[in-house]
Amino acid sequence: MSYDAIVLAGGAAQRLGGADKPALSVGGRALLDRVLDACPDALTTVVVGGRRPTARPVRWTREDPPGGGPVAALDAGLRGTTAELVLVLSADLPFLDRATVRALLDAPGPDGAMLRDPEGRDQPLVAAYRAEPLRREIALLATEHGTLTGLPLRALTSALDLARVTAQPLASFDCDTWDDLAAARARIREHGTVLDQWMTAAKNELGIDLDVDVKTLLDLARDAAHGVARPAAPLTTFLVGYAAAQAAATGADPAQAVAEASRKAADLALRWAAEAEAEAGPDATGGAAAEQNGSG
Repeated sequence: MSYDAIVLAGGAAQRLGGADKPALSVGGRALLDRVLDACPDALTTVVVGGRRPTARPVRWTREDPPGGGPVAALDAGLRGTTAELVLVLSADLPFLDRATVRALLDAPGPDGAMLRDPEGRDQPLVAAYRAEPLRREIALLATEHGTLTGLPLRALTSALDLARVTAQPLASFDCDTWDDLAAARARIREHGTVLDQWMTAAKNELGIDLDVDVKTLLDLARDAAHGVARPAAPLTTFLVGYAAAQAAATGADPAQAVAEASRKAADLALRWAAEAEAEAGPDATGGAAAEQNGSG
């Protein structure tokens, strides 16, 4: 289903001493860029906040006056969208992933869907809303209160019929404090997640959108290191990537090109190792025999 995205990136970050929170990095990537990576297929992405460099193009806007709170910011962002479905995200979600976004977009709620964190708390800034009821309720709030400034999000969401989507672990984790930021930075370096986090960061930095079979590449690096020489591991994986890129440029499926290049290189490394073992075998046997004859 097609959708637009609104990312709220203009908060005061009081618990961070007024720091530019969306620009703070986790895993070498700005928090805002990590959130933008979770919704790459949005038809239009509107960021509500001060302009800053981003990894992909977005539209910028601000609530008037700035600092008017989340409902006013959401209203400002909504004015820049046209899709019937609008994804709304805060800019401080380091572990939000595309699967969570897709689950929100696909949920069957009459007015949309909202993420519910593992503790059972609703997360209105990790949600997909139907644009028409969202605009209607914002207009009613503006009429009732005379302004949207300072209104809490619950004043808006309580009037909507939203499905709840249970969050995957960490999907709703946000960075409100320096301790939160430190925890996020430590989390991506944990043994079970560091490779996935690094691969995602590197692909984004290089402008690559490709599912990588990490196990195949690691097995190839192991075979090259053990069967040839340790420096052969990074050099071989580089050559595989280059060969796959050449194949993809001629129309081959990129993932299949990587798999085929990896298979060929791994077979070569195994043949190289087998040849070395075959050469070493007779020498070792012959030397042992000569030693035995000499001692006789």
